[in-house]
Amino acid sequence: MAAQNSDDDDLKLSSSTLAALQEFYTERDSREKEFAKLQARAEAVHDAASGKGGKLSMDVFAEDWNESQFWYSEETARIFATQLLDGATEDMTIAVVSAPSVFVALKNILNEAPADQPKPKLVLLEHDNRFGVFPEFVYYDYAQPLKLPGHLKGTCSRIIADPPFLSEECQTKTALTVRWLSKPASDTEKPRVVLCTGERMQEIVLRLYKYFDVRTTDYNPKHARGLSNEFYCYANFEGKDGAWGWRKE
Repeated sequence: MAAQNSDDDDLKLSSSTLAALQEFYTERDSREKEFAKLQARAEAVHDAASGKGGKLSMDVFAEDWNESQFWYSEETARIFATQLLDGATEDMTIAVVSAPSVFVALKNILNEAPADQPKPKLVLLEHDNRFGVFPEFVYYDYAQPLKLPGHLKGTCSRIIADPPFLSEECQTKTALTVRWLSKPASDTEKPRVVLCTGERMQEIVLRLYKYFDVRTTDYNPKHARGLSNEFYCYANFEGKDGAWGWRKE
């Protein structure tokens, strides 16, 4: 009988072991719940990207200020998209560099257009892999400005860029990307270029984009959550329907 009691004692778990097991199961349940949330979010983003949820929205992509992410207001994004699409044909490519809110606006406008309306191709160059849910996404790191798929070189008729940082290095490397992407000008057409960045970058921008005849416009882009820095829009064409003209110094 004593031997039986000894065997029973060996089978009993110590309080510390029980506590460790409880902690393990609690953590496992927590991970499973978190995974379920992430899976649901991924499915929502996928549905938004594929248009299943109707109009696309930037709301599914939370801004990360540490990554210098500041989305444009819906109105501003749509103004840029409308100007980039004006007169665009199906044999054109519109490149969006580090400005995903404009890309989403472009997608919405094209989705709203009649099925038989000619639609240009889009490409989104972006550092945030969350936008990989869009087939037009191309991973982009401004620090490696020419590390891009070779088939994009010299193919883009319309380009908008928003360098993520207000530094000469970031502005210069983004300008290299824009120049690399741009389709060579012809006698009848030159690439349309729009650049959005801080007012204090004006001198650098006008120097870097002199090749495109970029000038400072009188349009001030708005951001969805506001921005303390004064932001300018630079372009090499005047906006249609009064969207923007040239800024008077």
